[in-house]
Amino acid sequence: MARNFERGYIILNTKYLDLLAQKYDSEEKVANEIINLKAILNLPKGTEHFVSDLHGEYQAFQHVLRNGSGRVKEKITDLFSDELSEKEINEFATMVYYPEEKIKLMKNAFDNKSDLNQWYTRTIERMIKLVSYASSKYTRSKLRKALPEQFVYIIEELLYKTDDFINKESYYTKIVQQINSLGQADKLITGLAYTTQRLVVDHLHVVGDIYDRGPDPDKIMDTLINYHSVDIQWGNHDVLWIGAFSGSKVCLANIIRICARYNNLEIIEDVYGINLRPLLNLAEKYYEDNPAFRPKVSADDNTPPHEIEQITKIHQAIAMIQFKLESSIIKRRPYFNMSERLLLDKVDYEQSEIVIGDEKHLLEHTCFTTIDRDRPDLLLEEEERVLDKLLFSIRHSEKLSRHMNFLMKKGSLYLKYNGNLLIHGCIPLDEQGNMEKMKIENRTYAGRELLDIFEHYLRHAFAHPEESDDLATDMVWYLWTGEYSSLFGKREMTTFERYFIKDKETHRERKNPYYYLRENEETCRKILNEFDLNPDHGHIINGHTPIKEIEGENPIKANGKMVVIDGGFSKAYQSKTGIAGYTLLYNSYGMQLVAHKHFNSKEEVLRDGTDVLSVKRLVDEELERKKVMETNVGEKLLEEVYILNRLLEYRYMN
Repeated sequence: MARNFERGYIILNTKYLDLLAQKYDSEEKVANEIINLKAILNLPKGTEHFVSDLHGEYQAFQHVLRNGSGRVKEKITDLFSDELSEKEINEFATMVYYPEEKIKLMKNAFDNKSDLNQWYTRTIERMIKLVSYASSKYTRSKLRKALPEQFVYIIEELLYKTDDFINKESYYTKIVQQINSLGQADKLITGLAYTTQRLVVDHLHVVGDIYDRGPDPDKIMDTLINYHSVDIQWGNHDVLWIGAFSGSKVCLANIIRICARYNNLEIIEDVYGINLRPLLNLAEKYYEDNPAFRPKVSADDNTPPHEIEQITKIHQAIAMIQFKLESSIIKRRPYFNMSERLLLDKVDYEQSEIVIGDEKHLLEHTCFTTIDRDRPDLLLEEEERVLDKLLFSIRHSEKLSRHMNFLMKKGSLYLKYNGNLLIHGCIPLDEQGNMEKMKIENRTYAGRELLDIFEHYLRHAFAHPEESDDLATDMVWYLWTGEYSSLFGKREMTTFERYFIKDKETHRERKNPYYYLRENEETCRKILNEFDLNPDHGHIINGHTPIKEIEGENPIKANGKMVVIDGGFSKAYQSKTGIAGYTLLYNSYGMQLVAHKHFNSKEEVLRDGTDVLSVKRLVDEELERKKVMETNVGEKLLEEVYILNRLLEYRYMN
């Protein structure tokens, strides 16, 4: 048996090498590639950029991407601090962030063409210097891929000129003159600006929660799809959308309810083309205006009163459908251990009261017109029909399909990357700091195994959307709201209480012990060990829970082992956090946390030349500059080098 396996492995291995030889069909080609890869391994590691909890705030996210959390301005300052004033540096930085808009403003500022051409010449020269500086740790091949395709030849000529020889001085001057005279300067400057943005960040990590609350998650998804290098660690809100697309009716009810709550139903209907008319008809038949279900609107919101009333009715209709569906899951999955959340069964509908624990509470703003008091989790036939139509519509949304497929392709519940653990929510722990155990179908899981089985069910649900109400789709909902979910991280979700009970003590959601134990270095080291990461060098990068900097909370915890980067991108949280989000940078020199001020608008940045960065804090400094060979990319390159050496021995040295 062992001999047969070994023989099969050898045959497979040699066939693979034969296929590889078709690409590298000479000894010199193999040798050149080995030399190239080994050289790359000794370059400094690229800059990683971490963002989290974007919650549909596209404009703020775009700005952070464009300025590289301050990396662009740092490069400009390094290069031009002796040449340009602070105001000029700000102006030039704005040019790199928003080239099309800034060029338009500058063109309007000049009275004659001669002055404009001089400005073009200076700007192109500075852009070329900036691209050269920003690309200094990359190969020429990698830089070429980042350049605007239509200008690759011209830019390379300008990039690799030297000032040591005067033989080609007029040649370079003529190139720039021709760019101006042929009307190509705008396009060239714009292309160089986007090249700079791409070069300052080698790889982007999105540590969860692209969706919900904010107005434009779809635009964020389109940006990520076109980004040069990205991965995503799913957040609880992202998983809710994946679940809805995978056929989970309760996840679908949740996303519609949240969009109604934040006055964002346009995302469902206009962006993704989900027809809400059947739901509106149901809502108008059974529900009235209700202050507890009116959408959250900002002071400058211009939504007409009749639309607010429609949203309020939709909000009630979908919330009641959600509560019924949740009750059904809790009853058919007793090992979810959520029987105390069967709140519809606990309501005294005559007295409009409910007993939670040992306390009786009066219910207000109730909307129980579709409840069968003998079977409160029973859906009306009309509600069933509406859900079926919504599910059909969501499954046939081309845009949503594209976004969800990308989310699955690039996403995971956690990621081990360059020695760090990236996770949106938590690793469920008990009070003593041990990994909490959950029993699923007669097998017990904890720690990394628990997260792996959660991801297994999520991927199964996505691959089999025709299987509704099965364990996989129920487990996706559990990830949203379950006690041992690594994404939720609380003992209960008190949505029902927030709508119907005035006593705010009932609204409190008890956090998993992880959220205070993560302050302890030993706990973080234990978690890193659980994921086979080196606790001496690794960090846990976390999102999910907004850091209340306004109250003095520190996002850097456990002696630097834990970094929490949710500082409030979502405007709904900014009054509590005091800032507008954190981002994290990790380059070859170490880690820096960046705190951001509130982002008002792109127009303000263009007008005033101001940025939204607040302060940078050192998280960790590398004692020795980290190289590519010490990264995940380096591991893959070392594997390629090994295989190419085997090819060299097998094909050309025997």
